[in-house]
Amino acid sequence: MKFVKATTLYNDGKLRKDVYIGFEKDIVKVTTEKPAGEVVAEGVVTPAFIDAHAHIGMARAGEPSGEDEANEHMDPIYPLVNALHSVYMDDSAFRESVEGNVLYSVVLPGSGNPIGGKAVLIRTFASNIKDAYVRDIGIKTALGYNPRSTKDWEGKRPSTRMGAIALLRERFIKAKKLLALIESGKKVQDEVEPLDEVFMRILKGEDRLMTHLHREDDAYVLMSMMDEFGFKAIINHGMDFYRPEVLKEMRARNIPLIYGPLDSHPYKVELKHESWRNCKLIMDSGVKFCMMSDHPVILQRNLFLTMRHFLKFGMPREEAIAKLTREPAEILGLENLGTIREGKLASFTVWNKDPFELDSQPRLIVAEGELINP
Repeated sequence: MKFVKATTLYNDGKLRKDVYIGFEKDIVKVTTEKPAGEVVAEGVVTPAFIDAHAHIGMARAGEPSGEDEANEHMDPIYPLVNALHSVYMDDSAFRESVEGNVLYSVVLPGSGNPIGGKAVLIRTFASNIKDAYVRDIGIKTALGYNPRSTKDWEGKRPSTRMGAIALLRERFIKAKKLLALIESGKKVQDEVEPLDEVFMRILKGEDRLMTHLHREDDAYVLMSMMDEFGFKAIINHGMDFYRPEVLKEMRARNIPLIYGPLDSHPYKVELKHESWRNCKLIMDSGVKFCMMSDHPVILQRNLFLTMRHFLKFGMPREEAIAKLTREPAEILGLENLGTIREGKLASFTVWNKDPFELDSQPRLIVAEGELINP
């Protein structure tokens, strides 16, 4: 068993001083007692960061835009698409993500389709997609401007927001009827088409919708569909949320938010209220939220830097770290990540100084027990 000494430990929204972390693949112990075993590094320790929404490995560094594989153009409703199948782990952005302590990332299809496909969690430090894959996260869906901006792609394409919603409702209504037929014994599961099976899984709560939207009105539309069909969803983005009412509604319904990307250019009308000043509204709302890079919209290596906006409004540093560690783990249902506790995966970084100092850098990165020298 190896040890690191945390002169400061950011963990679970709290600060601790002079703590020893013993680990193999998992965390074995967290103690204030000096161990007899080897201490391989000393410094400020944070759990591994989790980017809850990115397209890294799909839109790749150093490749032309024509090679971008974030969106499949053949059909607006095709949930059988799997983001993992378009990830190339030789994307040079992965190395810089690991150097920034982003050891895990949700990769998901883009937002050009009302249903884009499957989102998955990957290890950014892996060398191939077999070793990178951790688990499925949900099904990507998109509301608002983006799915109606792709009229030149193949398939039956919506030209309006209501058209995109109609495509989704058509599929959910069909899946609801199929479930009723199966429950009544008038149809058997083997007769159901694969696409319909995905929507049935969503209705049964077996898959969540990772829902791209920015505008408040689109959030209300999503919630009305959740009422109608009873599915579960996580709102992704919400960058045009600028009034408290929609957030109050989300909190009352326990709908979490994957927020971001901060520090990107508001290039479309549905981002006309986007501002870093909205961070205070998000903080004060009580909505459970974590952060995203939306890589390459902002580079995944810069995810941590976006937290400075919350610090401006008084968020403690330990809570800011939690928004990149504990909170995404809880929102995504990752029980063995997000905090440094006995039995959880040994994935963390030892920094040479407080990571909130601009000249800080990793001294040692531990990825599920393996030592990575940055």
